[in-house]
Amino acid sequence: MTNAEKLRALLERSGLDALLLSGELNQRYVTRYKFSDGLVLLTKTHTYMLTDFRYEEEAKKYVSADVTVITPSAKLGFVAEELSGSGKRIGFEDAVMTFAEYKNAKGILSDFEFVPMSAEISKVRAIKDERELETIARAQEITDAAFEHILKFMRPDMIECEIALELEFFMRRRGAEGLAFETIAVSGDASALPHGKARNLPLKRGFFTMDFGAMFDGYCSDMTRTVVIGRADEEMRRLYNTVMTAQKEALALIREGVSGQTVDRAARDIINDAGYAGCFGHGLGHGVGMYIHEAPRLSTRADSALCEGHVVTVEPGIYLCGRYGCRIEDMVAVTRDGYRNFTKSTKELIELF
Repeated sequence: MTNAEKLRALLERSGLDALLLSGELNQRYVTRYKFSDGLVLLTKTHTYMLTDFRYEEEAKKYVSADVTVITPSAKLGFVAEELSGSGKRIGFEDAVMTFAEYKNAKGILSDFEFVPMSAEISKVRAIKDERELETIARAQEITDAAFEHILKFMRPDMIECEIALELEFFMRRRGAEGLAFETIAVSGDASALPHGKARNLPLKRGFFTMDFGAMFDGYCSDMTRTVVIGRADEEMRRLYNTVMTAQKEALALIREGVSGQTVDRAARDIINDAGYAGCFGHGLGHGVGMYIHEAPRLSTRADSALCEGHVVTVEPGIYLCGRYGCRIEDMVAVTRDGYRNFTKSTKELIELF
């Protein structure tokens, strides 16, 4: 089943006549072609990519076979004409479309009812088929290779930004089309910042956290590893081992039918019981696909059940304000009886220099 067919089934379930996609990632999800400044119209029988001269020739070569490339003089005018007489309900991306864009669309398509569908589209996209899983696996292979490379590349006199940049260069050289997100590479007291920015400063002794991922054929990977610059003292080892134990316990629970809240609680209880209550302030994980953060969630408020085909991160952390922090993150696909771990990099404590 193509991605367009998955969304066409959503049309039927929701009683819609068409879906109008304005977000670049969902447009790519349907067409398998990356472009901007256009629309995708999905009806009960056809999928149209509405673009202009800049993309026409290339798009016709690379879009999915079931997509028709159109370059109308007025994109919304084409939508109105195509849907005339076929119905009055259009699903749209309410999480993407701006208010100005919505007003403009409603002005041109005044006879149509606009139905918010971002949440429902996200649910469809959350279940990955085998092609998507293999694409994500390829993105993670590049990311794992980058970690192996950076351990050999690093020197104690380097700066954080230099490490972040080398990770990006390496992943691009290995075939990544870009970064899944801005690379985190923070050392010393900055490792206590879960989303700290790589600085133009020399590496500091202590924990050094690297959170990074590649994008390959439109799909993301996400991995975090924390190493030690210098030697780890007893408390650092205890903290690191607590994070690793929390992740192992959470992973052991992952399978179809288990709630994200249950998985999160398993890791959080271990961290709290070890004396680090209040030091794990974010959710345990999130879905990964074409978006780096998508459904489902592993968190204290995630009461929905995991399904086969979900891809999620499992990333417990402990952050001691002003001192240091540690996070370990793997990315896994949920299966009926467990999970498939895409992340192959070691999680044993590594001491450098």
